[in-house]
Amino acid sequence: MKISPKIDALQLMLTDLRTRNEPIRHKAAFKGCQPEFQFLVSRLIKQLEDELNAEKIINRDN
Repeated sequence: MKISPKIDALQLMLTDLRTRNEPIRHKAAFKGCQPEFQFLVSRLIKQLEDELNAEKIINRDN
């Protein structure tokens, strides 16, 4: 598979989302929206994983 800047960017974004950002989580908890915040993070991770997998397939076929 060739090197792809898009794949690199997606992988970095996923790593960032999976890393606990405590200041943001504390703010969400303080505002009482922690479950909603976590739901959105999970949904975004799933969407980015799907896009990453699709991009890997495209690059593998080229």
